[in-house]
Amino acid sequence: MTAPTHRYLSLGAGVQSSTVLLLAVRGEIPTFDAAIFADTGWEPTPVYAHLRRLERLAAPAGIPIVRVSAGNIRTDALDPAHRFASMPLFTLGPDGERGMARRQCTSEYKIKPIKAEVRRRLGYPHPARVPSGLVAQMAIGISLDEIGRARDADVAYMRNVFPLLDLGWRREDCLAYLARHGLADTPRSACVGCPYRTDSEWARLRRDDPHGWADAVAFDAAIRHGSARANAAGQPLRGQFFLHRQRIPLDQVTLRLRGEEADVPGCGPWTCPHPVESDVAVATPGREVA
Repeated sequence: MTAPTHRYLSLGAGVQSSTVLLLAVRGEIPTFDAAIFADTGWEPTPVYAHLRRLERLAAPAGIPIVRVSAGNIRTDALDPAHRFASMPLFTLGPDGERGMARRQCTSEYKIKPIKAEVRRRLGYPHPARVPSGLVAQMAIGISLDEIGRARDADVAYMRNVFPLLDLGWRREDCLAYLARHGLADTPRSACVGCPYRTDSEWARLRRDDPHGWADAVAFDAAIRHGSARANAAGQPLRGQFFLHRQRIPLDQVTLRLRGEEADVPGCGPWTCPHPVESDVAVATPGREVA
């Protein structure tokens, strides 16, 4: 097996990946040539603030945090001239059918720009072929309670490794570690308008980030009848899109707070939660369907 020649961290700026970065900064695991953050352009204000804090912590350890981007996911979704990378929006069909649209946003706005940056750093940007034997090790913040998400890379020039699995750490271990080192307020990383938000998270967004809440409400209304591009092409959604699982306008949702909900993982490039509903409906190419 070829030994990796470069070592990077996939940094989502949530709990697990922040823990991996801090472990490297403190010399408790091998260091990284860089930590790569894929910026969708629509992260909550606390995530960007936390990212700046991580940059200050990592700099003395010689670990640059590199921000890469494929564009602003919100702006692109509302642009009639831009291809729509489907989000896992909740759907309501003409006859009341309930489902979810397919998820392409993670691949388009997180995984692809990270791969492009790795290729660039290896010296072989697309479409150049990366020579056999040139391998980058990519550390991913998956903890023991998420072991089912740990997968091999799907390209030969990257090899995924999982430092938290090597340590046998669970998410609660990460939370405790961050708290011991002054990072107890590490936020969950997910786009402002991520449909996977729990009611508690929507409530926190409404309470702590009024601008972000208003932004999500406006986006929810704007995508009701499908993507801007599909509507401009005369192919409106046969049904409706919603950000919330209740499938009503976000600002009309009664948020059901049943005490403190369990801490849930954020949407990292390789750790975005899968659909939580069984009645998944997907859009077909060229025609959005609910």
